[in-house]
Amino acid sequence: MGWKTLDDMDLGGKRVLVRVDINVPVEDGRVTDTTRIDRIVPTVKDILVKGGTPVLLAHFGRPKGKVVPEMSLAQVLPALEKALGKPVTFVEDLSAAADATGIQLLENLRFHPGEEGNDPAFAQTLAALGDVYCNDAFSAAHRAHASTEALARLLPACAGRLMQAELSALEAALSKPERPVGAVVGGAKVSTKIALLENLVQRLDVLVIGGGMANTFHAAAGADMGASLQEPDFYQTAKDILARANAAGCRVILPMDGLVAREFAAGATHEVMMLRPETRLAADQMVLDAGPDSIKEVTLALAGLKTLIWNGPMGAFEITPFDTATKAAAQAAAELTRNGTLVSVAGGGDTVAALNQAGVASDFTYISTAGGAFLEWMEGKTLPGVAALST
Repeated sequence: MGWKTLDDMDLGGKRVLVRVDINVPVEDGRVTDTTRIDRIVPTVKDILVKGGTPVLLAHFGRPKGKVVPEMSLAQVLPALEKALGKPVTFVEDLSAAADATGIQLLENLRFHPGEEGNDPAFAQTLAALGDVYCNDAFSAAHRAHASTEALARLLPACAGRLMQAELSALEAALSKPERPVGAVVGGAKVSTKIALLENLVQRLDVLVIGGGMANTFHAAAGADMGASLQEPDFYQTAKDILARANAAGCRVILPMDGLVAREFAAGATHEVMMLRPETRLAADQMVLDAGPDSIKEVTLALAGLKTLIWNGPMGAFEITPFDTATKAAAQAAAELTRNGTLVSVAGGGDTVAALNQAGVASDFTYISTAGGAFLEWMEGKTLPGVAALST
């Protein structure tokens, strides 16, 4: 896909409408995590260096087209100014935006019904406020909203630095990967990742399935997984995914053993049990993590890859010792990345938390904070906000 970046644009003396995602957690009127704010700083500073005036467009919460004072972006302003090291003009009324100077932050776009409705008239109203459009909100690119889709078609458009980094990383991982390419896909339920798994098995050389969803695959093969988290309604889906993988030449790795306990609690008494079609767990037993033999198999598989995509933990990583497999595999992937033999791209809320817990997030090639957009990209879907930037 062809898309322009800030390097391709003449911004001298121009107002640049920058779609950003600063939908950050706030408690008692204060931002508690500035990660999303910090990640837009390079784009804003580059626009200033190139002589442009950044006009930031953003949303906060889900006001559903109505003015909700508790969802005003005004509460984000102090953290934004601190991150940028510069004053920011807060524009509460769009009618006053054209006269504002310096870096500007417009009030929550979702206060306007035309935003989520992708209304052409609202997009025209926004377009009149600037000369160039820059999308730096990959995390909102899977939504066809006025500020992510319609607006991009009305002005000269480009990707911001964060959007550029996301697209480059994902293209390197899935669109044009260095092979062999593999993925670790974990999490609780098969039902939430059917499209993802169906797409990946067509593209990968190796697919590691972990977490609660692996129980559904084992049960589909005939194992009695006891009280383990599983989805009987998706046994056939699991079989179909394995059949697709086999037809596509994708090797699927399921846990061959697991840590089995009778309660979901930190430090719970547990034992290692082999996981096969003939496995029969007691009614109160549950698999909470992959076992030592599985860790060895996954680590060995990772060592044979050139590209890795990671989404979801391999076990109940929130509690010890059921975080063992996730940590071990993540640390192995991190070491391979540090050694320069592996390109590793990860994304998803639980994924980021798990990699941070393992102490290796900074060692991965790229970690996406885009959530739903990251998943939809991996599912092979066209993202409206990205397609609108295509040249």
